[in-house]
Amino acid sequence: MPDAALRLTRLLEQLTGAPLPVRIRAWDRSEAGPPGAPTLVVRNRRALRRLLLKPGELGLARAWVSGDLEVEGDLYAALDALSGLIWDRGEDARGLGRALLDPEVRAAVRGLVRLAGPPLPPAPPAEEVRRPGHLHTRRTDRRAISHHYDVGNDFYGLVLGPSMVYSCAYWAAPEPAAALEQAQRDKLELVCRKLGLKPGQRLLDVGCGWGSLAIHAAREHGVSVVGVTLSQEQAAYARKRVAEEGLTDRVEIRVQDYRDVDDGPFDAISSIGMAEHVGAERYLEYARVLYALLAPGGRLLNHQIGRRPQGEESAYQIDAFIDAYVFPDGELQPIGVTVSALERAGLEVRDVESLREHYALTLRRWVANLEAEWDRAVRLTSPGRARVWRLYMAASALAFEHNRIGVNQVLAVKTPDSGESGMPLRARTWGAPAQQ
Repeated sequence: MPDAALRLTRLLEQLTGAPLPVRIRAWDRSEAGPPGAPTLVVRNRRALRRLLLKPGELGLARAWVSGDLEVEGDLYAALDALSGLIWDRGEDARGLGRALLDPEVRAAVRGLVRLAGPPLPPAPPAEEVRRPGHLHTRRTDRRAISHHYDVGNDFYGLVLGPSMVYSCAYWAAPEPAAALEQAQRDKLELVCRKLGLKPGQRLLDVGCGWGSLAIHAAREHGVSVVGVTLSQEQAAYARKRVAEEGLTDRVEIRVQDYRDVDDGPFDAISSIGMAEHVGAERYLEYARVLYALLAPGGRLLNHQIGRRPQGEESAYQIDAFIDAYVFPDGELQPIGVTVSALERAGLEVRDVESLREHYALTLRRWVANLEAEWDRAVRLTSPGRARVWRLYMAASALAFEHNRIGVNQVLAVKTPDSGESGMPLRARTWGAPAQQ
């Protein structure tokens, strides 16, 4: 009888109808597949049972997080190759229901069942979130934010570096040779310049994270800042940083839902990497809340990941791995939908800038940070959690590079009835410090 790797390779090729683009090493130490290709290490039969229970992305994720599946070699190359084999997505012609009409596919599934062995399907890894639905209430939003951000400030410091900025950096120079720390500082400055911040103004930072933008805006631009987050750990860390900077008289960090902020108006509002958590059904409410909190002539800078439109724009299919392990209840929408909602709320959109390539560069730097301190990362969290973040960031880098998703900064203003927006006649007169 053929060894396990060869049997598995043949069955997977029969299942997908294409040559397997990765090498397989099975639990019996046998190997099969193209020499020199990234190696998918199937450590035990339990990995197959996970894939059979949840074919496609979620099954692969469970096997990866639990350590039943590993990649040896270039992780990016392996993910690129495997992306074409995830066959349970609704837009994929190899959707499960359709595929099982094919006798060859049914035979391959039966073969995989025999190879996987008889024990019951394993339970999902402990890191997986399980909840009844996507409600986007204050309670469920708070739980989702806690799951993602309350992993430990030391862990995030290891991944993000000293800036503690968890959104894409901005490389102002033509070549991305600058250190991540400088690129993150340039991004914070870009946001402040787009908002036109001036001493004495009030800034609301929605989803303030660990306080980096609030501190930069207060220290470099002389504004007073209210930062809100739903993460207790982020708030504690941000308050400590604010105190160390001697800015407690100008920066207030609150654990508060943005919908509960009632001390407007503000001269400017920043929302950096937060709107992805709002949910499509509540996005117009989000835009209207921020509009109401702005003073006439006030500016909003909305920095948000967006997905590519889907044909006639059918219902959005939430990414199974991201939803279960990374951003519970997170939803992405196309940039056109975002712009439309902001304008429906009454805002005037003045500028849209794509930073897609910048985010790919940022994510690769974060992955490198994590891999360089892998043992410490595992000690700070758990092996499963560290594996979640490595897979999530590497896969996201590829998604940005291949234009499957993007990220945009949308600058809008609450133009008063007089029509005097206060915006410069020439767009893009801000720029990063290197461009001044």
